[in-house]
Amino acid sequence: MGNDQKQTAGTMIVRLCLLVAFLGCRLPVVGTEEDSGPFSTPFPSPLNADALLSPNCSQLTLKLDFSTKVVKHEYIVVFNGYFTAKARSDFISSALRDVDAVNWRIVRRDNPASDYPSDFEVVEIRQDTRSSLLTLQDHPYIKRVTPQRMVLRSLKLTDRNDTRWVQKWQSWQSSRPLRRTSLSLGSGFWHATGRHSSRRLLRAIPRHVAQILQADVLWQMGHTGSGVKVAVFDTGLSEKHPHFKNVKERTNWTNEKTLDDGLGHGTFVAGVIASMRECQGFAPDSELHIFRVFTNNQVSYTSWFLDAFNYAILKKIDVLNLSIGGPDFMDHPFVDKVWELTANKVIMVSAIGNDGPLYGTLNNPADQMDVIGVGGIDFEDNIARFSSRGMTTWELPGGYGRVKPDIVTYGSGVRGSGLKEGCRSLSGTSVASPVVAGAVTLLASTVLNRELVNPASMKQALIASARRLPGVNMFEQGHGKLDLLRAYQILNSYKPQASLSPSYIDLTECPYMWPYCSQPIYYGGMPAIVNVTILNGMGVTGRIVDKPIWQPYLPQNGDYVDVAVSYSPVLWPWAGYLAVSVSVAKKAASWEGIAQGHVMVTVASPAENDVSNTGEMTSTVKLPVKVKIVPTPPRSKRILWDQYHNLRYPPGYFPRDNLRMKNDPLDWNGDHIHTNFRDMYQHLRSMGYFVEVLGAPITCFDASQYGTLLMVDSEEEYFPEEITKLKRDIDNGLSLIIFSDWYNTSVMRKVKFYDENTRQWWMPDTGGANVPALNDLIAVWGMAFSDGLYEGDFTMADHDTMFPSKDVLKQETAVVENVPVLGLYQTPSDGGGRIALYGDSNCIDDSHRQKDCFWLLDALLQYTSYSMTPPSLTHSKNRVVPPTGTDRPLPQRLEGNHLYRYSKVLEAHLGDPKPRPLPACPHLSWAKPQPLNETAPSNLWKHQKLLSVDMDKVVLPNVRLYRPQVRPLSPGESGAWDIPGGIMPGRYNQEVGQTIPMFAFLGAMVVLSFFVVQLTKAKSKPKRRKPRVKRPLYLQQQQQQTPHSGKNPTV
Repeated sequence: MGNDQKQTAGTMIVRLCLLVAFLGCRLPVVGTEEDSGPFSTPFPSPLNADALLSPNCSQLTLKLDFSTKVVKHEYIVVFNGYFTAKARSDFISSALRDVDAVNWRIVRRDNPASDYPSDFEVVEIRQDTRSSLLTLQDHPYIKRVTPQRMVLRSLKLTDRNDTRWVQKWQSWQSSRPLRRTSLSLGSGFWHATGRHSSRRLLRAIPRHVAQILQADVLWQMGHTGSGVKVAVFDTGLSEKHPHFKNVKERTNWTNEKTLDDGLGHGTFVAGVIASMRECQGFAPDSELHIFRVFTNNQVSYTSWFLDAFNYAILKKIDVLNLSIGGPDFMDHPFVDKVWELTANKVIMVSAIGNDGPLYGTLNNPADQMDVIGVGGIDFEDNIARFSSRGMTTWELPGGYGRVKPDIVTYGSGVRGSGLKEGCRSLSGTSVASPVVAGAVTLLASTVLNRELVNPASMKQALIASARRLPGVNMFEQGHGKLDLLRAYQILNSYKPQASLSPSYIDLTECPYMWPYCSQPIYYGGMPAIVNVTILNGMGVTGRIVDKPIWQPYLPQNGDYVDVAVSYSPVLWPWAGYLAVSVSVAKKAASWEGIAQGHVMVTVASPAENDVSNTGEMTSTVKLPVKVKIVPTPPRSKRILWDQYHNLRYPPGYFPRDNLRMKNDPLDWNGDHIHTNFRDMYQHLRSMGYFVEVLGAPITCFDASQYGTLLMVDSEEEYFPEEITKLKRDIDNGLSLIIFSDWYNTSVMRKVKFYDENTRQWWMPDTGGANVPALNDLIAVWGMAFSDGLYEGDFTMADHDTMFPSKDVLKQETAVVENVPVLGLYQTPSDGGGRIALYGDSNCIDDSHRQKDCFWLLDALLQYTSYSMTPPSLTHSKNRVVPPTGTDRPLPQRLEGNHLYRYSKVLEAHLGDPKPRPLPACPHLSWAKPQPLNETAPSNLWKHQKLLSVDMDKVVLPNVRLYRPQVRPLSPGESGAWDIPGGIMPGRYNQEVGQTIPMFAFLGAMVVLSFFVVQLTKAKSKPKRRKPRVKRPLYLQQQQQQTPHSGKNPTV
């Protein structure tokens, strides 16, 4: 835009635009001096600070910094299959044969898996790296080439009663860079349950978690985990630890010559699963396979994990506990290996994450369909604040996330084995994960036909038996709280079949079905998408037969609903998706009521023993659907959220809006109204607005149906057709609100990080928002966002608000006045829409909101939807003349950015990237209804019983449900329990506190019964002399048995 154009645009804004500046405040502006800042080194980890309960039970707080490194010159070469060491070497040699002057060698891996075929190799390449990598990737037997990775973590501990740091630092290193981190030590999971001041510290007295979940009932039945192989991937275990009696194998995958645990976390996890005394585990007779993948210096490498995973498959491990996780669900080598593990019938249990209470914070691999993802609760059955929430974000922007976690269990104040002996109490979802892993191990040992136990059947049993927690939605609790005994009943009457998660769709059931229940559906609205997981217990692979069938219930107005279904072409491993889109038929445009129907799905899997003529096993499942329909709301009440132009990590490097968040620098929560903008969505619903999501280009919606298009924190570029259509839509009455964020190329160059794939420093592809793209979108109206960075508190319309800190790079600052932060614009055409621009989105983003500005959003919607300028803004004294634009050039895109690699709009081109062809708008294929003239079920929430499962057939001993007693800690009291060693409950540790009252009661009853019987006999018998006839008989018998000695015995 030239200077003349800028002058014209500035004149237009003077006449038609209201600008609101800060009232009575001064803000420092961040300069752009090119001095090096702290972000020129690798980024810190996207992890929280948590607290730790140490072995001596003192309460400590853990804070953590995180950054990435790579092993110089080392690459992981992944093959398309398993080959011997000689074959792998030959493949690499043949690939690099034609590359001149290449100095390379295969890095020797001395571990238990080195004698077996493998699907990867570690190669050191020192010359001509780029051409060598390209040549390797072109080899037909090589799948991909990735760098050897390492992560640096720094742990800092401080006493909770002392704000000073303890002068003891530990360095934590692992193989998961910015993507997957330990949910135990590395992520600061070791925290006390009293971390949150809003809740008192409570504890169970005196039972352990295995007893609370009634594992002792199964112990008394003779089930103790015998014959089940369970793997613990952690920090190792001491050889002579007194808590374990069946450690089958300890393997070391590190470069240290020891198998012992020097940190304590691996011992704790193993104890929760299989300890036999003091703090009992669930399955004390299980075969423990200890995989030591972390050194005592807390170092690990990707290749160690891959080798250990391969060895677990070779050893036919049944259950694997993995307490690591991270936001990178696109880390292909790791995700592929997890799929391979579960395809080999390894039941993987993983912590869902430690990033709660934010939504959209699920960690991988727990967010995968084939993995059991575990969240945490306390002993009062409250969802733990630290436990990550759903939904999954794989499916955005076009789809909708799946339900996770799968299940929740105790994760606060759980006792486990100490490093050498004794017990300790810890908290976190890394604690809840081994609780479920131990329960799964115990359950597997109860099944006579072990062939029936697989990742799908075990998950089916767990979620079908789970106890739902009241007042908690499905993205917090999944299917509910682990119920060990009900899962035992289901698993022991189980027949292979398919099932669904969730097992029904009820858009009227709150709060469990939040967010679906929070907004009714109506004609003309965007379809409500429910992403259902298909679990296939019949086999590792399967398919959907024909197509799912939609059957509406005519008596319940099911014909007022249209349904479209898409699904996985192949169910592998053990699972797939079923996406159900629900919309309202045109004849219900003015109708209000409840409509019901169901979707029928038939799943087929190859039969292992050819039990049928076709060689397939089939299972048909029913998905009930219940929705609330209302008349189409007026246009002014309808808001359209632009999801299509929001980008997030993974796959690209997109920084947070608040640069102060060094411990969580990546924007990875999805930027969705049901994840990190959840509170904003709830507020809009409470104000009577209807919010819909646009997961397609702007060209794909009918603007006449909506009052306001809401764009927040957009990172994507725009198609030229989108810009043209938006101009036309606003001229015809659509309004636009944009919440932008920081953008400054000098700052972007300083927040660079080292990319392992290209082995070069990368700058962010955008700032907090893609301001140049937004400026292209709104340039037709002569307005633009600048690239200035501001921070400070200010008052606007009698509300205190702020711009969060952006001064993180040690640059020069200055105090400035009259900074424009808000612009309001009315288009000149008759019936035209309105535009509102605001320069910061932190105040409506749950990820790092310090002061909310929902009041401002309300005021802007009043302006855009009803053409009413709020009096608080109209009469504001801080209206200023808009800048002319002649003194400041518009922000430019960062030269050399890689946005085209992740963009849905741009494609690579010689020179600058160019827009792709505009994609076709999504088209749903609506299912042809097959109406049923029958009454729908009245209550959908009866756990959908698995086929052929009759829980009454599986009889349990006569037990009573146990609800642990709790009491608050006294001042100064330790959070640990001092229980004498050697007291064993059930088969191992009979709990004295529980058995003594029972024996005392039984004894008293016996004594009382004796006296009652004696009293009854005394009253009922006549008062006469007792006969003496028996005495001679007795004496006679004695005389016959006694030799004659000349003396008669005395009686």
